[in-house]
Amino acid sequence: MEIGKVTSFYVSGNEVHLQYEKQEVIVTVITPEIVNVFVPCWQKEHLSKAVEGDKTVPCVISTEQQNDTVCIGTDKLSLRIGPNLKLEVTDAGTQVLFHTYEGERVPLKRLSDRSLQQLAAEGHEVSSNDDFHYPVQMVCALDEGDDFYGLGDKSGFLNKKYYEYENWNSDIPQAHTEDFHALYKSVPFLICKKKQGVYGLFFDNTFRSHINLGKEKEEYFFYAAADGNLDMYILGGETMPDVVKNYTTLTGRTPLPQLWTLGYQQSRWGYESASDIREVARQLRENDIPCDVIHFDIDYMQDFKVFTWDDKNYGKPGEFMQELADQGFKTVTIIDPGTKKEDGYFMHDEGMEYGYFATDTNGAVYVNEVWPGESNYPDFGRSKVREWWGDHHRFLVDIGVDGVWNDMNEPASFRGELPQDVVFHDEDRETSHAEMHNVYGHYMSKATYDGLRKHTDKRPFIITRACYAGTQKYSTVWTGDNQSLWAHLQMAIPQLCNLGMSGFAFAGTDIGGFGADATPELMARWIEAACFSPLFRNHAAKGTKPQEPYRFDEQIMGIYRKYVKLRYAFLPYLYDLFYQGEQTGLPIMRPLVLHYEDDPNTHNLNGEFLVGENLLVAPVVEQGAVHKLVYLPEGRWYDLWTGEAYEGAQYILREAQLSVCPMYVKAGSMIPTYEPVSYVGEKPYDRLTLLATPEAASYVHFQDNGTDYAYREGAYNLYAFSKDEKGTLTTVMEHENYPRYDAISLKIIGKE
Repeated sequence: MEIGKVTSFYVSGNEVHLQYEKQEVIVTVITPEIVNVFVPCWQKEHLSKAVEGDKTVPCVISTEQQNDTVCIGTDKLSLRIGPNLKLEVTDAGTQVLFHTYEGERVPLKRLSDRSLQQLAAEGHEVSSNDDFHYPVQMVCALDEGDDFYGLGDKSGFLNKKYYEYENWNSDIPQAHTEDFHALYKSVPFLICKKKQGVYGLFFDNTFRSHINLGKEKEEYFFYAAADGNLDMYILGGETMPDVVKNYTTLTGRTPLPQLWTLGYQQSRWGYESASDIREVARQLRENDIPCDVIHFDIDYMQDFKVFTWDDKNYGKPGEFMQELADQGFKTVTIIDPGTKKEDGYFMHDEGMEYGYFATDTNGAVYVNEVWPGESNYPDFGRSKVREWWGDHHRFLVDIGVDGVWNDMNEPASFRGELPQDVVFHDEDRETSHAEMHNVYGHYMSKATYDGLRKHTDKRPFIITRACYAGTQKYSTVWTGDNQSLWAHLQMAIPQLCNLGMSGFAFAGTDIGGFGADATPELMARWIEAACFSPLFRNHAAKGTKPQEPYRFDEQIMGIYRKYVKLRYAFLPYLYDLFYQGEQTGLPIMRPLVLHYEDDPNTHNLNGEFLVGENLLVAPVVEQGAVHKLVYLPEGRWYDLWTGEAYEGAQYILREAQLSVCPMYVKAGSMIPTYEPVSYVGEKPYDRLTLLATPEAASYVHFQDNGTDYAYREGAYNLYAFSKDEKGTLTTVMEHENYPRYDAISLKIIGKE
């Protein structure tokens, strides 16, 4: 940035104010490992949507001026800031982590006007030559061995090096490929794993932005935004988990969910009546497929109007919910932001009366089209609008709805994207769609979360398609409209792993694919791969081949049943990981590089993942394959199915017929399991079985009522289990304020 030289600086608390010739720059030490560099080239305030509250802690900060450079240090990070924001960051051991690029950017593509016209004439999408200059930009050196992870739900592979991305929440129904620049979420957070060291960068700017990780030129990577401030957080740490912990310290952590939300969930756009859903419920129970949740897509509403109910096709509000509840099913209903433009409809009338909808630049309420037809868009950036919207969830709570599914909240529209100048608000400040687009889904999720917290004492269950960094505090996410394609099954693993490292511990894909038609083999392999994805939902589009498990023959349904029941057996382990994640920020589904970052074999490993640290899952994700090349990291690993032991730091070839998903348990592990049930709450969880390897092992297990916030008041048990090599189990209650299990047993892998 051309801002000249530092002319002076002063320290105020945790802030170091640097006065450049053309601009002030403020460096704030949040913690010894989190430092913010803020260039207020647009607004003087941070205006963060991701970071809530003051995260700063008292720190010892050193400052020194050396010629034209100011040095700022903690006991963990040191920054050298020079002319034109030349920046170098080192860790406590003086290892250089991050430094700005010395040269000039070189455009990736410079095309003549003639070439641009030729490409456009044939229907190619090409970038304009004008896309090179941005008002906000940071160009950073790309060192040999740098690898990049994070960025939320971006398509493609685990390692994002040499790719480019755009942060602009986009509703894209076409098949997603690795070349897609944007999807439904904007999470401008990167983890850079270096040859030596690791760091994170979070660019907190809600305007459309671009991240190019060496695609333009291999010597540098860059961040650029169309407007706003340069609001950059540098996150240190000795390991990748440390960086994730620091990022979630800043932006918030996924709260402990209700236990039933971790069970199997069945959905389809196309259940058009109560009788359709009754048939789904009947088939699932009769075919012994455990299931906790049935989702209601847009057809349950009256003319697609939010917070209404179609009595004709679904009966009286509440009666059908109770009918399903009596069979052990929870219900989750979809809600879209587009509010039907119809006089006499209460949401429209209230929104118009109080001025709660976005407007055009002339002050007229903005109208576009979505499912209800002509619709208005709530101005969720205002707290009054969020409170109004959240309060209407009382209707859903009162009729027995258990969770809310927020969709179409990029925001999506049928008449093309909302213009950049549509007027929204950031609280009382008038602004534009250009600024608020990427946080529209974030604020809708916050409104939903606050409304459910107000009207029920249970932990809210919310799913959202669109979001921004920090939305993990309010909602789980899914990866949107994927397809019944092998490429999308393959992509699910790195996509969910990167979401997890980006703070979204509770995430999933539409099992089987939303669009297109799932083959029997694809369906079997997808349920195997998804068995331990945090959000465990089968969902498909209207007009596609039905893909509920009972739609397939007995072989495929048997495989489906096997892995759903395995999921239910491992529920206490998943729940423990969520409990731990509320304190650490670490996800449930993890790439191997997160825990084995010094092993180069893990840096680009797209076809397997860890569940916590104790379980390795290596699904078959290629059509026709009956073998899987599995990489086992250092240590000893036990085949979950056979009990056979393998030494790590090697590849093994595992036979994997259609019913087999290779899984391995790390030596020294204990994993808590329950007896599978048809749904959570079918009978009390009064027995716990610890699945353990032959070696000495230890494990801490959390137990509570699985529904409300009593655990935050101390109503829980914390068991510290340990066993020796002889199989003697010892239990120490680290905290006890909940009924204990009636029985606890031990099962050694590979032994009866």
